[in-house]
Amino acid sequence: MKISVLTVCRNAEGTIERTIASFLSQDYAQKEMIVIDGASNDRTVAIAEGLQSPHVRILSEPDRGMYDALNKGLAIYAGDVVGVLNADDRYHDDHVLSRAAEALEDHDAIHGDLDFHDHQGRVVRRWRGTPPPPSGFASGWMPAHPTFYVRRHVVDAVGSFDLALPTAADYDWMLRAIDIHGARIRHVPHVMIDMALGGRSTSSLSAHLRHNLEALAARRRWLNSGLVDWALFAKPASKLTQFARFSRGAR
Repeated sequence: MKISVLTVCRNAEGTIERTIASFLSQDYAQKEMIVIDGASNDRTVAIAEGLQSPHVRILSEPDRGMYDALNKGLAIYAGDVVGVLNADDRYHDDHVLSRAAEALEDHDAIHGDLDFHDHQGRVVRRWRGTPPPPSGFASGWMPAHPTFYVRRHVVDAVGSFDLALPTAADYDWMLRAIDIHGARIRHVPHVMIDMALGGRSTSSLSAHLRHNLEALAARRRWLNSGLVDWALFAKPASKLTQFARFSRGAR
């Protein structure tokens, strides 16, 4: 089983080497990384090329943003499974892809746990996944998208990321994969990703609100939710508990 990892970047010279190194250190041999660079004007591409690994392919050209770049990756990846590693994130340990491959032997998709790190490398939030409830995304549940790995036949069924949802296309894509196309998903109870704070859905209050409204639009489209649904409140509330659990564990 070959696992493909898509990494989108632009002007990421400060983090791209660490991110690629965490991929190359994975003890799983059947792997490829596709670095999809949005025509960086810094040393991002030079750093990636300098690693000279047969496991890493680099595409550098202008794009229309992260999800446009991911769609390019979905069009060219060669693996049986595909996932995403953000350009400022890294794998938590060297066994993440091995665990993913094992779990995917009898499932269509997997997701796991992640830790959020600040600029000093301190853990400030912990996302611990759970199996999907019967009501799925309508309950406010969702997987942590940087830990989401899916088999090719599901990708073929779901298709591309929706560029009309600039902050929630990954949410929409996972919703379609699981709730619409019935992907059998398994939670892997291990920390998979060390994630940097500051993603587009968490960078500000306005970004957070926009993301949740776009997620509501996805549920209205695919799940026939009303103008306001339970998940509009339950989804952000579930993230508050991640801070609460972390605070309790820190004492």
